[in-house]
Amino acid sequence: MPFREIQNEVQSGQVMQRPNLSAWLYVTPLMLVLVPFFLLPTLVVLVASFFETDGFGGLLPTFTLSNYVDVLTSMQTFLLYVTTLKFAILTWLFTLIIGFLVAYFLVFHVKNQLLAIGLFLVCTIPFWTSNIIRMISWIPLLGKEGLVNSTLLGIGVIREPLEVLLYSGLAVVIAYVHQLTIFMVVPIFNSLARIDKRVVEAALDAGASRLDVMRYIIIPMSKSGIALGSTFVISIVMGDFFVVKVMSGGGSASVVSAFYENVGVLQYPIAAASAVLLTLVLIVMMALILRVVDIRREITQ
Repeated sequence: MPFREIQNEVQSGQVMQRPNLSAWLYVTPLMLVLVPFFLLPTLVVLVASFFETDGFGGLLPTFTLSNYVDVLTSMQTFLLYVTTLKFAILTWLFTLIIGFLVAYFLVFHVKNQLLAIGLFLVCTIPFWTSNIIRMISWIPLLGKEGLVNSTLLGIGVIREPLEVLLYSGLAVVIAYVHQLTIFMVVPIFNSLARIDKRVVEAALDAGASRLDVMRYIIIPMSKSGIALGSTFVISIVMGDFFVVKVMSGGGSASVVSAFYENVGVLQYPIAAASAVLLTLVLIVMMALILRVVDIRREITQ
């Protein structure tokens, strides 16, 4: 082979390798964060889930599956997952309805784009405060002598205070919806804002009804925002326990609260096993959402 051809192949090979090298350089800062702060702690929890405990907070490096057996065969764990999934599904449903209606109104009914952005920012103002403050603010509203019961008693709708409003599953869902609706509004607003209004106008001019436009244009073209918002809402609810603990008054519990209690009594291996199983459940749920829409492709468009 002539020297000139060899030189050309070497140069072409270098050219082909440069993008790969630059790609690695781009992701290096992210890897420097993910590896020590995410990947390594996850591996530590995974390894600890197969260890035994000495009963005093120490770990015995003996491989065992008893931690997973105890978690998977526990009826209490099953009931906790049912309760957590119930809260996640109800919160997802109500945040989706509210978030979609708010985003739809801002995009299609507010003609002035600057005004729409201003109203959108107004929606985010309550979320500038702490989650704890926003959650506790519901207690004087939903209590026996709170504003809601006082108003209903004053207008004669009820004869005695409603106890179901506070320290119940309803209060937990209300607090979650209040805290997480913004996570549904933002991605749906972003998806709807990218829809060409001329497409909607053309469909209406062609004789399509408002319902048909919603079914065949608006909802399919906003599915990326719905999927992204669903990812945020479901993952946060599944990984939370403080809202359930406070707003239910101790009457309900979540999966996370269970292995939080295990950590409190120094049962680290079984808590690690519970954490691993919860992570797997979340991965499955996120995979089901990603089957509906390719979020990465939609975001890069």
